[in-house]
Amino acid sequence: MFDLRPYSRKNHMTAYNPFRELEEMERHFFDDPFDFFEGGSLAEFKTDIIDNGDSYTLETDLPGFQKGDINLDITDDVLTIKAERHSEHEKKDKKDKYVRCERAYGSYSRSFNISEVDADRISAKYEDGVLRLTLPKKEQPKAASRKLEIE
Repeated sequence: MFDLRPYSRKNHMTAYNPFRELEEMERHFFDDPFDFFEGGSLAEFKTDIIDNGDSYTLETDLPGFQKGDINLDITDDVLTIKAERHSEHEKKDKKDKYVRCERAYGSYSRSFNISEVDADRISAKYEDGVLRLTLPKKEQPKAASRKLEIE
């Protein structure tokens, strides 16, 4: 019979690459199965930031964490969110009982510039795997107007 080939607008068959399968096998062999790891820590967690006019709302997904595993730190004008998950399968009594362990363990860390935020009034709430921070904006000084006399 014949092989199915991808359709090309040029109406010709794609060039056969005899090394395609070998390259794919090599890519899968050397790829880290946990490709969401970056430099020993878990990749950045996803965050939404909403501008409410007088404040920002920062929402980030941190599923599976306990409230005590999440640290918020403010240094200068930088807010750092760090969350750490510990491995259960490394405990001696459970180590040999696991058949498969795919969940990632390690630490997440993400930093945000908060130079436009009143850091003293930030509030945080963690519920249902979502960390929600309310970041009130700094009061902008009102432009003072004055009348100039023409000489």
